[in-house]
Amino acid sequence: MEPQDVNIPCPICSIEGEVKMIAHVDEIPYFGEHTQVTVLCNSCGWRQTDFIPAEGKKSGAWKIVIDNPEKLLARVVRSSSCTVKVDELDLVVNPGSNSTGYVSNIEGVMNRFIDVINMVLRDVQNEALQHAAGEIEEGLEETMEAISKLENMLSTIGGLKEVGSQPVTLELLDPNGHSMIIHEDAVERELSEEELVDLPVGPDPPVLSNDD
Repeated sequence: MEPQDVNIPCPICSIEGEVKMIAHVDEIPYFGEHTQVTVLCNSCGWRQTDFIPAEGKKSGAWKIVIDNPEKLLARVVRSSSCTVKVDELDLVVNPGSNSTGYVSNIEGVMNRFIDVINMVLRDVQNEALQHAAGEIEEGLEETMEAISKLENMLSTIGGLKEVGSQPVTLELLDPNGHSMIIHEDAVERELSEEELVDLPVGPDPPVLSNDD
């Protein structure tokens, strides 16, 4: 589908006339018909993607225990309003102002965690080098503990590809109900009132109006 002009300034660079929208209707097995909407700016490269189901959805959560490598292939639909958690590793990704939706599998979600952990690990390792060089005097013990914790996270996630590895639990919490884990062992539940109050809802959708 050809991109459509959108009569709004870019929310990032504020340039007008460069924002486009692409809408694509597709069918995700077990999830049903949905519309993938991508809004992008040709000037600065900003992009936001989300998934809107054809039928109305209630807020909800999905959970699956990853206790064998086969489950890494399970399909995941994550909308821009979804919080992703792995409690055993104290990992939480909340939707921010630039959050975007995606369709992947559990392995792809874990790879996203790996990328973030590696980025943080590099920063902490650089801090450890500064300690060794005498540039930082305090906090060495905390820095080494952080390195150990991050390396253990990477080891646990990497071990999910092996039979008999330490299981972890992936959970999706979506106030808009647009997210899902597609596997027979995945468990769906409603969000509590407390969760709905505390959960972020991601970026505000831009008000779109096409020029006639």
